[in-house]
Amino acid sequence: MLDRGRSGARLLVVDDNKVNRLLLTRSLELLGHEVVAAANGKLALELLHREPFDLLLLDIEMPEMDGFEVLEELVADLKLRDLPVLVTSALEGLDNVVRSIELGAEDYLPKPVNPVLLKARVGASLEKKRLRDRQKELVRRFATPEVADELQESGFALGGARVEASVLFADIRGFTPLAESQPPEETIELLNTWYTLMFDAIGGHGGIVSQIAGDGLMAIFGAPAALPDHPAAAVRAALEMHELVGLFNAERSAAGKAPIRIGVGIASGPMVAGYTGTEKRATYTCIGDTVNVAARLEAHTKEAKRAILIDATTRDALGPAITVEALGPVSIRGKAQPVDVFAVVVQST
Repeated sequence: MLDRGRSGARLLVVDDNKVNRLLLTRSLELLGHEVVAAANGKLALELLHREPFDLLLLDIEMPEMDGFEVLEELVADLKLRDLPVLVTSALEGLDNVVRSIELGAEDYLPKPVNPVLLKARVGASLEKKRLRDRQKELVRRFATPEVADELQESGFALGGARVEASVLFADIRGFTPLAESQPPEETIELLNTWYTLMFDAIGGHGGIVSQIAGDGLMAIFGAPAALPDHPAAAVRAALEMHELVGLFNAERSAAGKAPIRIGVGIASGPMVAGYTGTEKRATYTCIGDTVNVAARLEAHTKEAKRAILIDATTRDALGPAITVEALGPVSIRGKAQPVDVFAVVVQST
């Protein structure tokens, strides 16, 4: 929320003593900040839930809800726990300082607050917030919103958890000869458009794209956040992907360009989802037999000459609104027994 174009920030001062509120507000306004004041912790939390702030200056001894209780509420609130807090209190004793810091406060300023120290602590706290905001922006730029939320809530750790989910693999058929027949700039533009359309369809049905490589992608439905009826969500996403490609091909045809075709494979069942890689570079993904089956089904769309192939577990979870065609058992690399494969019936484009 901090505006890099100006030095001022939006601050909330919480103190039950009106004189203290007025003096602290004036000192902060002289530093170029916008200041809002609240007379107790309860009012402060109401303001924090309604309006954005960059920094909270919090008294400890207050009626209705004291500063320690406010800090406990902030720590428990996912949206507010990163808000920097400076405790300003007349309470003496190391125990109060320690408790404030343990509850998440950036620093502890004894009353009466020294103006020079106030300026330094406010500046340092706002700079930390700027850095945290930039980190969040970077995470959301290079990760899906769901993964970004999971990172903020649970933190980062290599490893995974067993989940029930659906996995979707998709790519562009005949992409290599298509790329060879046109300038690289057109290929990049094609890929950017393809990913824009596919991300929209997948995200619109609750899935996340966990990997992209060349003209292919992998999406998860049901992790990191649980998703009811994830098999049907994955299939509906695949149908919308196919529909969007049809609309895109109409534009390509009008421009005298060759249409593209896609192949999609979907499998549902148990898998392990989490972060793989190293502490320096990691990605959110899922692994397991279900994932392997989905990848093989996507590859089999070429031989089966079908746009969307699913496994039996996914088929069994679908309602009557989605029509499927049984293709019989298919031998898949890595599986000892053949896999029953079904084609989702799509409208011709």
